[in-house]
Order: sequence, then structure tokens, then C-alpha cells
Amino acid sequence: MDEVESLLKELTEASGVPGYEREIRDVIRRYFQEFGEISQDKIGSLICKKTGSAGEPRILVAGHMDEIGFMVKYITKEGFIRFTPLGGWWDQVLLGQRVVIKTNKGSITGIIGAKPPHLLSREERMKVVEKKDMYIDIGATKQEEVEEAGVRVGDPIIPVSEFTILANKKTYLAKAFDDRVGVAIAIEAMKKLGKEGHPNTLFSVATVQEEVGARGATTSAEVIDPDVAIILEVEICGDVPGIKPEESAVKLAGGPTLLAYDARMIPNLKLRDLVIDTAKASNIPLQVSAMEGGATDGGPIHLHKSGVPTVVLSIPTRHIHSHGGIIHRQDFDNTVELVAAIIRKLDAGTVAELTV
Repeated sequence: MDEVESLLKELTEASGVPGYEREIRDVIRRYFQEFGEISQDKIGSLICKKTGSAGEPRILVAGHMDEIGFMVKYITKEGFIRFTPLGGWWDQVLLGQRVVIKTNKGSITGIIGAKPPHLLSREERMKVVEKKDMYIDIGATKQEEVEEAGVRVGDPIIPVSEFTILANKKTYLAKAFDDRVGVAIAIEAMKKLGKEGHPNTLFSVATVQEEVGARGATTSAEVIDPDVAIILEVEICGDVPGIKPEESAVKLAGGPTLLAYDARMIPNLKLRDLVIDTAKASNIPLQVSAMEGGATDGGPIHLHKSGVPTVVLSIPTRHIHSHGGIIHRQDFDNTVELVAAIIRKLDAGTVAELTV
């Protein structure tokens, strides 16, 4: 593995569902320490301040550290665990998947199960099993065994999925690319800017609790009070069977994407155009997308105080919000290049023009 692959492996394999981000935060802190001054807001978002050749403008680059997961909700008399989702899960991707429960006595492995299809009626077999009818089985036969293992209501539950380099050596499979890949891009961009310089002060933020309402974005913006924000995210790929081009034209290896619209934010148009022009000048392929059914950390950040010019850049990702997503290394490298090139352009004069 090269350095980028090792970074992605460590970030994606660490645990950190919304509200339980301590493990992944400790990993990110170790990487951030190489680049600048570290601080933390009061709900856990991690901030790295990297001063360039000028104290202002203040540029916020954000990727969220939390991943989708679950929480223990109830333990049955027979020793099965009912759970509640932390973040958005599609019921169809859950059955038969391994999970780890983080307890006060250590990690406990289990599997998500439901009533076997052999015992379902024909009508029942035609329906998707809902999360409320699923359970986690850790091999116990009674409630006391589960409790003796250390499992308690409120314990976080994390998908099991190791980072894997796929057959063509250019694509990677892992859990939590949403949005550890955004954090990785921020880290690599800081590394690049450390060699090339930048005419501003950069605040790279790994936010918490994005998957349950972009909460860390709100608090970290209060700490930083940014002049411009760049949100780093994953983008839904439209190159898999069953998706029409008008639903999504985004393709793996097609380059980073610029989000033209989401449910909570329309980007600053001058900043949007700066991204397009920068990509063209740098010979970086750029895809443009619109997301009607979701939102990002950009939602609360662009509404901070009197408003913050904000744009969302994403890396195409197949199978998001499941146990395993797929990204392409070429998209990753191009996104790092684009983010660094944009930040180098954001001097005081350019930023002042964004809101004129």
C-alpha cells in the first residue's frame, strides 16, 4: 500500500458512528498534528488551523468524521438485540451483515438477522423486511448472557467491512467512505499546500454528527467564523444498473463533482464558477450534479451569521450508506488537486468579490 491507501484504510476501518466518534477522532488528530494548531469544539468536531501567508480570509474545509451505524435499543429475554439506526439505512442492505458492538468490556461481534424466509408466507417473502423486525444475534441464549458480555442500551454498533484494494488496483472498497474520504482529501490537500503555500488561513475540520443533522458543522462554524467554506463529500454514482442519466450522470473515474443543488443549499454562484474555471485551467475533469433528496454540512455552514459563500465538492462513490462503498483512486487524486488549487486562489481580493 502507498501512503494514500494506508490513510484510507486507517480512516475507514476506525469506528465512529454519530455521537460516538472518539476512536476516529483520535486517528484524525494524529494526522492533523502534522499541519497546524489543533482545537476541538464542545461536541467533538476537530479543527486544524493552518496559517498561510495571510491571517485572512478564513477558509473552512470540512469533511465529516462520523459514519452511519446503529445503537442498542433493547435486549430481549432470549438474548437478541434490537437496534435503532444512527444515520440513513436502506433496509435491503442490512440482513446477514456482520456488526461490532462497542461495549464497556470490549468489542462484541454479531450478525443482523430476521425471521427466516422458510417460515414466511408467500406474501411476506415478497416484502422488504423492515429494520424494526430485525435483530442482532451475538450467539447468546438469554438476556443475562448479553448483559454479562457488557452490552448495554445505548452502546454503539458499527458495520464490519475492511478496506480492500480491488482487482484493477485503482478502486477501493470499504465502509465509511461517507465521509472519511472527505477527511482524507482535506489531509492530503493540507500536505500539498504545505509545500506550495496559500494566501489565507485554512481551517480543516472533521465534523461530528453529520449523519443525524449536520450538528458538528453548526458548532464548528461558530468556532471558526469562516469567510468561505468548501465541503468535501461523497457523490452518488449513476453508472450502476437501473439508474437513468437524468437521475444521475455521475461516473466512477469521471472526476470530482460539483454539487449545483441540494435540499438545504444552493452554492454561492461566484464560488461555483471559480471552481469550474479552476478545474478547467488545471485540466481536472469536473462533473456537476444535483441532489434533491439529501443535504450536507454546507446547509448550516452557509447560513452562519450573515452568510458564508459555500460550495460542495464530492468524490463519486458507489453503494453509499451500506456496508461497503467503492471509490476510484483517480477521482481521489483529482479532488485533492482541485481543492488545493481553489484554496491557493482564495486571497482577500477574490473572497471579497464573492459577495459583491
